[in-house]
Amino acid sequence: MSFHFEKGEILLIDKPYGWTSFDVVNYIRVQLREKHALPKIKAGHAGTLDPLATGLLIVCTGKATKRIAELQNSDKEYTGTFTLGATTPCDDMEKPVDTIFPYDHITEEMVRDTTQKFTGKIQQVPPVYSAIKISGKRAYKLARQSEEVKMMPREVEIKLFEITAVRLPEVDYRVICSKGTYIRSLARDFGVALNTGAYLSSLCRQRIGSYKLEDAVTPGVFSNIIGFL
Repeated sequence: MSFHFEKGEILLIDKPYGWTSFDVVNYIRVQLREKHALPKIKAGHAGTLDPLATGLLIVCTGKATKRIAELQNSDKEYTGTFTLGATTPCDDMEKPVDTIFPYDHITEEMVRDTTQKFTGKIQQVPPVYSAIKISGKRAYKLARQSEEVKMMPREVEIKLFEITAVRLPEVDYRVICSKGTYIRSLARDFGVALNTGAYLSSLCRQRIGSYKLEDAVTPGVFSNIIGFL
C-alpha cells in the first residue's frame, strides 16, 4: 500500500462520536507532519458532520483538495434515529430538551405515511444552530449570543426517505438526499407533520456519492497504517 499525500489522496474516515470535522482534519495533518515530515500539507474535508454525528467523512490532501467542491455536490445517504414527542433548540441532542409534546395519537402507519410529504424537491429551513452565514456571521454564533436569527428556506431534494423501525417515541430512518439537506431540519419538520415535536437523536453518514462508510477507517487505524509506510 502506498500513498501520495502531496500529489493528492482521498481519504475515507469513519468520524468518531464527539469529534468535529475539523478535529479529524487536524488529526490527519498532525499525523502526516509527525510520521511523514509534511508540515505544510494541504488538507480539507468534503462535507461537515456535526460533532454528535458519526460515519463517513471524506478528507482530501494535496492536489486532491481541488475535488472538494465536486464531492460536496454528491448525494449523501444517512441512517439514524428521530425521537418524537420533544424538541431541542438545535434540533439534535447537543442541547437539552426544551419542550415536551404528546405523541400517543401517533401510529406506525402515520409515521410511515408521513415520509411521503418529504420526498422529492422540498423547501427546507436550515437549523438556527448551523454554520450558514448571515450578514457575514455564522448563524450558530448569533444564536449563542441570543440574537434573533431568521433562516430562509431553500430547496433541497430528498430522493429516498424510509422508516426502518418504529418503537415510539423513537423512529429509525434511512435518507438519500442532495447537497445542503439538514437531517436535523427533517426531524423537526417530521415532528410538526405528525402534530408533535421531534429531534435528531442519532445520525450516521453511510455514503457520499460512490464512496461508502464500509470502506472507511477510524482516525486511529489511519494513524497505524501510515506509521508502517
